[in-house]
Formats: sequence, structure tokens, C-alpha cells
Amino acid sequence: MLDSINNVNLWLAATSTALISGVYFAFSSFIMRSLNQLDSNVSIITMNSINRVILRSWFIPLFFGSTVSVVVISINSLFGYYQQHSAVLLSAGVIYFLGMFICTAIINVPLNERLRLSQNSTSTSDEEWSHYIKYWTRWNHVRTISSLIACVMYIGVLVSS
Repeated sequence: MLDSINNVNLWLAATSTALISGVYFAFSSFIMRSLNQLDSNVSIITMNSINRVILRSWFIPLFFGSTVSVVVISINSLFGYYQQHSAVLLSAGVIYFLGMFICTAIINVPLNERLRLSQNSTSTSDEEWSHYIKYWTRWNHVRTISSLIACVMYIGVLVSS
């Protein structure tokens, strides 16, 4: 029974990390570049709108669900439930948790909050947007790559099992 639960969770982790990496890839590859071609005030308003909408979308259950799935796999790996794949699965979990979840929590979300507050402030929108797009996108690349690496590692374990 435990093996089938672990196997289902591994499939969930592979699928959810793939979906998350796809969302982040879209932002890194064309959404942020498109926003950067607009007037900075329009870019700030649009990004703030995206940030509000995403909180009420299917992204949030995917974001937290993938994280829970990855953490459970990592904990089970510590107890040897995945036998010869434990080190790979633990590594994938650490990469995902640090590179996606922690990065989001301590870097991207605070940048989103700063951008939200800037919409009503007297600061120069060009300066605010320039700071935001530079740092938010840089760290979004980290989230994209971390999610993709974890996904590939989970798929590798599934294929080799």
C-alpha cells in the first residue's frame, strides 16, 4: 500500500513541478519581456493585476500542492522508502524547495509587495519598474530552473523504476 501511495505521490511531484516550471518559463521567456516594452506605469498596473489574479487561480493549489508533495517525498527518502533512489529524490526535493518555494517566499513575493505599494506612491515608476523587472526576472529564472531540474529528476526515477 505504501509503495503505491509513494508512486502516486512521485507522479504528482513530476507533473506538478513540470506545470510550475512551465508557468515560470512563460514569465521568464516572454511575459516579462512583453511587459517591459510597455510604459512603466502600464507595466506596474498590469503586473499588479496579474499578482492579484494569480492568488485566486489554480496556480495557488498547484504551488502549495507541489511543495507538499515534494516535502513528503523528501521525508520518505530520508527513511529509505525509495531505496536506491533516495539520494536523487532528496536532492530533487531540496533543489525544488529552496529554488522554488523559498525563493518565491523571500524574494519574489516581497518584490511583488513592493511593486504593489509603488503603484500609489510618489516614487518614479521608471525606476521602480526597472528595479522590479531586473531582480524579479533574475530570481524567476532560478525558480524556473529549479522546478525543471526537480521535474527531470522525478521523471528519471519514474523511468528507471
